[in-house]
Amino acid sequence: MEIGPWPPPGRPVPPPAPAPDRPGPWPVVAAVLVGGWIALVTVLGQVAGWAVDQAVLVAGLDRAVPTWPLVALGTVLLAGAPTLALALLPRAPVVRATGRVWLAGALALGALTLLRALPPVHQEAYLAALAATAALLAALLGRLPDHRRATAAASGAGASAGGVTPLAVAAGAALLLPWAWLGALGGLLETLLAGLAAAALGALAGVLLDAAFWARFTVGAPPRPARLVLVGGLVAGVVLALVAAGSGQSGAQLPTLFLLPPLGFVLAALHAVAARAGRPLGRAPVRWLVGLGVLGPLALADPEELTVLLATTRDVPFWVAVATGAAFAVAVLLAVGYGVLLARPRAGTPRGRVAGVAAAALLAAVAVVHVVPGQPGLYGDRLLVVLREQADLSGIPSGAPGRAGRDVRAAEVYRRLVATADRTQAELRRELTRLRLHPTPYYLVNAIETDGGPEVRAWLSGRPEVARVLVSQRLRPLPAAARPARGRLPAPAGPAWNISLIGADRVWSELGVTGSGVVVGASDSGVDGRHPALAAGFRGGDDSWYDPWAHTRTPNDQAGHGTHTAGSAVGRDGIGVAPGAAWVGCVNLDRNLGSPARYLDCLQFMLAPFPYGGDPFTDGRPGRAPDVLTNSWGCPPIEGCDAAALRPATAALAAAGILVVAAAGNTGPYCGSVADPPGPYPDVLTVGAVDRARQLTRFSSRGPAAGGAAKPDLVAPGADVLSAYPGGGYATLAGTSMATPQVAGVVALMWSANPALAGDLTRTRRILRDTATPATVPPAADRCGGDADLVGAGLVDAYAAVRAARAG
Repeated sequence: MEIGPWPPPGRPVPPPAPAPDRPGPWPVVAAVLVGGWIALVTVLGQVAGWAVDQAVLVAGLDRAVPTWPLVALGTVLLAGAPTLALALLPRAPVVRATGRVWLAGALALGALTLLRALPPVHQEAYLAALAATAALLAALLGRLPDHRRATAAASGAGASAGGVTPLAVAAGAALLLPWAWLGALGGLLETLLAGLAAAALGALAGVLLDAAFWARFTVGAPPRPARLVLVGGLVAGVVLALVAAGSGQSGAQLPTLFLLPPLGFVLAALHAVAARAGRPLGRAPVRWLVGLGVLGPLALADPEELTVLLATTRDVPFWVAVATGAAFAVAVLLAVGYGVLLARPRAGTPRGRVAGVAAAALLAAVAVVHVVPGQPGLYGDRLLVVLREQADLSGIPSGAPGRAGRDVRAAEVYRRLVATADRTQAELRRELTRLRLHPTPYYLVNAIETDGGPEVRAWLSGRPEVARVLVSQRLRPLPAAARPARGRLPAPAGPAWNISLIGADRVWSELGVTGSGVVVGASDSGVDGRHPALAAGFRGGDDSWYDPWAHTRTPNDQAGHGTHTAGSAVGRDGIGVAPGAAWVGCVNLDRNLGSPARYLDCLQFMLAPFPYGGDPFTDGRPGRAPDVLTNSWGCPPIEGCDAAALRPATAALAAAGILVVAAAGNTGPYCGSVADPPGPYPDVLTVGAVDRARQLTRFSSRGPAAGGAAKPDLVAPGADVLSAYPGGGYATLAGTSMATPQVAGVVALMWSANPALAGDLTRTRRILRDTATPATVPPAADRCGGDADLVGAGLVDAYAAVRAARAG
């Protein structure tokens, strides 16, 4: 860009300013040490808080609400005490001013950190609180008497040199470019609130780093640029680190911690330009630069997806790290470039028109990058509206024994559910459609998924027919798809160890039962329908596969988890318990995450399958429902579920004679950790995990469930289980996810051996419980409510269960 001469033609050189009091060496050393200490405390506090959140999430424990208030208190105390001393003790005005601005920043960080007590799932509410709190802090700090006097004393406090603000806008737009390319926006309200929060944080930084602050670092006329940029940039960088640490929910503030501190040197260089024109740096450049700098992480990264649960693949954490690295490189280049080009003693004042054109061009580039190579559009979370009235399923006729009676019950359950939903949802669906909120009705749970933020949620919650409103998480798209999972191990030479441990191979060889005539429904990340161990078992037809995420038409699996679990239930080549059973599939997980609505999509499909593109309300076929369902997933609060979210769904499936088998979870060894739906429900057969020695694994979740119910019901092998994986190979995984399909396979064997038992859930559960063999518990394990809350009835025994089923 074009740079004019110094001094500008026709403008007299300003007279030399009186030299300020120069601090001695010891106050400067103290300031440097305090600044380093503040940066260390801030970074460690933020990383530690996020690590605690992630540890709690992985462990499946209740969210630790006090975590961030404690981090806020610790940061204020540890950073505030030395800054207070720095603000009061030294005689040098520059050092005292540095202490005051750092103290104000630490107090502001403490207030902003408290906001993270809000659950991450309520992102709009958090952003609104962040915007309001940052704006209030800016207003309060700007009205402090000392601050107002210092600002009034600074010459030209209301303005900067003509090209300085556009240069700040250009720098901020350059920082946005990586985020515009690699990130994705949330909903409309979420995006608007993110913009307001970014503007408020920019205003807060503008008050902290206003003309009065920069006037302290102006030495001589013209100022000494190198000293100004170095010293002023370091002090401003610490201030911006404090602002960055409060910018965003848990995890979202970490990228900002990398991006904002280098901008202190950019601001110092811009102040050198303004000072040559006889004016200190005004607030506008600071507001623009900091506001645009925090906008990327706030608006284009979902904090719910910044989790270690997604860190093993090229998912959101990977792309956020890439965007952060690219933006950090831009910030460093801007700091060096602005410092070298603009802060030179002989550099002129940038012309406003040229700087404005550069800023406009970079802002336009941000828009183009987001639309063309980026992920344009809005991807906000949706709402699941659960109605008060749920279908009355009492008195369902039992019908004939076996599959015929099961089909009669399933048809009646389907009829009652649809009728109740149609009658009770009609008015609300019309209203939501009129408001263009795109409602999607459900009948298995009488509920509606719809667009909307906090204001829509409040309106819906106040309606008399609504019981409660849940957040239904929606994943934001990635700039590039993650690499599909691939199995690298060969097929086993014979039955896998877990198959032999529960006696399934003896069922095949001695009893001649393989599960034929039974259909297993698998809801997970998908199933590789071409895998040699699974291809022949797919039931086929137009109603055996459903993908509510990507709407694919044939069975597939990018993640591998669903293929592995399906293989353990019905896979051939010695990996599946019931290799003769057929299977149908549904995708309820995408990138290892789900939502109440997607889980409900698949459970609803399993009650009454429908053809591709069909209407679940009118095209459902309950006579084609699978017999037993394997579910190696849970819906935690981070995904939007509450404890009762899916309770009507499992009750309806049980009333229809469909057995729901579900994983206990991998959140052991904590007692009461069978908590995420559907595992705790009484009509679900909940499965824990043991190892080769029949000993309970450490990760297997424990009971009791809510209300004191004993959970899990049974255990099965879940440590180092070999099963199918996408691409035709095999892989070894561990978890209650691996144990669950084996129990579903045992049920398939039982119902294949005695078709009259199909649909009789009470007798089936009793046989499984009565034939289970003992499982051991580690000596040091907490006994929780007793062994029943650790291993249930014991280790499932396929051979004994099938013999008992056949005898019955």
